[in-house]
Amino acid sequence: MRAAVVTEFGGPEAVTIADVDVPEPGAGQVRIKVAAAALNPVDGGTRGGAFGAAPGGKYTGLGWDVAGTVDAVGAGAGRAPGDAVVALVHGPAKPLGTHAEYVVVDGGAVAAAPTTVDAVHAATLPLNALSADQALGLLDAAPGTSLLVTGAAGALGGYAVQLAAHRGVTVTGLARPADEELVRSLGAAFTTDPADGGYDAVLDAAVLGGETALRWTRDGGAYAAVIPGTAPDPVRGIRTAALEVAADGVRLAELVRLADDGVLTLRVAAAYDLADAAKAHARLAAGGVRGRLVLVP
Repeated sequence: MRAAVVTEFGGPEAVTIADVDVPEPGAGQVRIKVAAAALNPVDGGTRGGAFGAAPGGKYTGLGWDVAGTVDAVGAGAGRAPGDAVVALVHGPAKPLGTHAEYVVVDGGAVAAAPTTVDAVHAATLPLNALSADQALGLLDAAPGTSLLVTGAAGALGGYAVQLAAHRGVTVTGLARPADEELVRSLGAAFTTDPADGGYDAVLDAAVLGGETALRWTRDGGAYAAVIPGTAPDPVRGIRTAALEVAADGVRLAELVRLADDGVLTLRVAAAYDLADAAKAHARLAAGGVRGRLVLVP
């Protein structure tokens, strides 16, 4: 089968299409025939060598999100061939990711696919919606409290805005002036400069860093970073944490339900054939993408 991999780290041109063995599911696993797989900034980091090489392999696979159809199952996987599903395949340095024709996933990471959108849109959900959901869990923002989301026009930030607003949190989105209409449509007030801030909680989806974003958090508030290991030291009684996203089929199923109910907006910037994965990486690296780029085998 075909898979997008890197054998030497570098820029978008480092992404190649390799002919690799079709993976076999073990106990508790399912094999998914990939219909669509989103391209995320973490894939650019993997491509560039930020996370090292996949252990024991000749190449490192790419891709975390998948939408497709169960093709084969291991014992106790809890799914059946033919099921339409979405899943998060966790790990920045793995021999095979979702940017392939088939991928094997732990059954506990899988949820039934949305019924109101196509596979290309469904593929934008797992990583970014789970990241937003779990980051909001770190903040524990209660209804009526105030939340600032940096990078509110991005995929993770956009989901965080919609989830928090749905839960009754008063959300302000920090983004570029050109993104004001988008941010407001997601359910947030809009700002390009939080000034002195004073927010009960800050979710730094734009990765501005603690030194910047902490000053917008009130004394005794909460701050969450979205990159593992980047939580700043607490100051002024602020509780700080950093996200380490985890695959969770149960939570993903709830996020699918919210997508089908129209609470979450699944945004696709463009779709590329898997053979053009390097072109998609180049587009991502150029910046300014709103919604996700999606690869289609």
